[in-house]
Amino acid sequence: MYRSDISGNRGPGRISLDWGSRLKITLRAARGIADIHAEGSVRFTHGNIKSSNVLLNRDLDGCVSNIGLAPLMNYIPSKHRGPGYRDPEMIETRKATQKSDVYSFIILLLEMLTGRSSIQISGNVNDEIVDLPRWVSSVVREEWTAEVFDVELMKY
Repeated sequence: MYRSDISGNRGPGRISLDWGSRLKITLRAARGIADIHAEGSVRFTHGNIKSSNVLLNRDLDGCVSNIGLAPLMNYIPSKHRGPGYRDPEMIETRKATQKSDVYSFIILLLEMLTGRSSIQISGNVNDEIVDLPRWVSSVVREEWTAEVFDVELMKY
């Protein structure tokens, strides 16, 4: 298995993912999360869904990893989850839920579509930290919708 590279790494050695590959990775990850949520009579959660926890094989099959002890824990400190993936409700309650897993998966989807990381430094004088949902919302609000999608994706 290989670590995924779906979150904005545009450096040397990056594999350009076409739409079919992105869809395949996303669907496999979604099935893995659904399997975790459907397991047993208890409401299991992953609690740490992020792009670096999606492993890829040579065929680019996505596999959700790093579930660890999350299903056994009632309390997940917010520092364990990548900052750009945290559901606002989870930040407040500090408890992982299936709903917070879905929120994190949506952030992963945004990474796949935009080719950007979940957290970015704005590049302004103040170097503000901008999360991906806020960035997408601002770009759409300014009617720069074409700017949202990864240029690599626009080639297909």
